[in-house]
Amino acid sequence: MGSETTAAPIRLAILEADTPVPGVQAKYGSYGGVFTHLFERACAALAPAPQPLASVLALSAHDVVRDPSAYPDPEAVDAVLISGSKYSAYENDEWIVRLVQYTRRCLETGRVRVVGVCFGHQIVGRALGAEVARNVRGWEISVTQCELSDEGKKIFGLEKLAIHQMHRDAVFTLPPGAVALARTDVCAIQSMYAPGRFLTVQGHPEFTADMVSEILEMRRYGGILGQDIFEDGMRRVSDKQDGVKVAQAFLRFLRDEKLSELEVQNSSST
Repeated sequence: MGSETTAAPIRLAILEADTPVPGVQAKYGSYGGVFTHLFERACAALAPAPQPLASVLALSAHDVVRDPSAYPDPEAVDAVLISGSKYSAYENDEWIVRLVQYTRRCLETGRVRVVGVCFGHQIVGRALGAEVARNVRGWEISVTQCELSDEGKKIFGLEKLAIHQMHRDAVFTLPPGAVALARTDVCAIQSMYAPGRFLTVQGHPEFTADMVSEILEMRRYGGILGQDIFEDGMRRVSDKQDGVKVAQAFLRFLRDEKLSELEVQNSSST
């Protein structure tokens, strides 16, 4: 009698590039907990049947800001996810430079896949030589509508993408071999993809209305956001958004499922 082989969970290391705001920290702990919550919801909504998170991903969390020794050995993981951050990916703080170097090392293995979210999206860009800088067009905050390219529609399974934003830095040029998946009038590179290598988004699929409301309140109180920007963000904070769909695209990418015609063509040419 034959037996079916079950694929082992993908070993995904979450590189925490910041500490959540107090309310989020009280509920989820670190950003590792926030992304665990996102992937739990993504696995619960998988078609044709839900799957438990533990059967899909083996998650670990690593504080790369405060602990230089926190990085996992690339040989011990299948993929890394770089979180968002209040810091700027183009700065040369020691821990940021170290993160850029580690990201480049992972990508150079040809085996370890990289997912980038917001700051993480920008770190991937910097690691591969793209231009990353402050966006003179200013902030994008709260639930924002993004226009998808044809590749983006295939990869995310959507006609348009609604996603939480919290940034005024941006990637301005595509790294070699990358395609842009999404854009807005404020930020032309909202998502980047290279088959088998990386998938990144400028937005925050992990954020919920409660999380973003607290961040907006804190940034208004701290003078980072003006009243008009704050009120605009609060008006959209509870709009429908596609964070779970984005997380499911991450899962397909990590599980090596064909995401688009681009990946099929690359496979057939090797």
